[in-house]
Amino acid sequence: MAQKRKKTPREKTSSTRKKKAHFTTAYIESFKQLLLEKRREIVGDVNEMESEALKKSRRDATGDLSSMPIHMADLGTDNFEQEFALDLMDSERKLLREIDHSLQRIEDGTYGICEATGKPIAKARLEAQPWARYCVEYARKVEQGLVTEQEETTSEDDSS
Repeated sequence: MAQKRKKTPREKTSSTRKKKAHFTTAYIESFKQLLLEKRREIVGDVNEMESEALKKSRRDATGDLSSMPIHMADLGTDNFEQEFALDLMDSERKLLREIDHSLQRIEDGTYGICEATGKPIAKARLEAQPWARYCVEYARKVEQGLVTEQEETTSEDDSS
């Protein structure tokens, strides 16, 4: 009977730990500052790319005196560069959403917890990618196509 009493509090503690952040307040604050700094950097980059990519004419974009390309390939190159910049901006905006989501998780007290499994995300992973939503194991499954990000709610329900 003494063993049963010891196991029950441990089980309750371990399930409670899954829902609480496993970092000190100072450590989480350092991640918040990292995320805010990265956010400012990306916003600046996106604004700069946007102004460059969406120049009104070829003359504005390239500085050429003539608005006509010297060669048809020049026009193709200009179009490719504009599309590339727009794709890059889209990528940066997605990263901004991830950063904003991480900042919200800091406010909610769930930062550093895998959204799919409820397990703590390793410090090394968060240091490399502070906006990480998933632990390495689950992120690997997402990358391999074994699970999708939309399945996170069913994964949590199945493990309960």
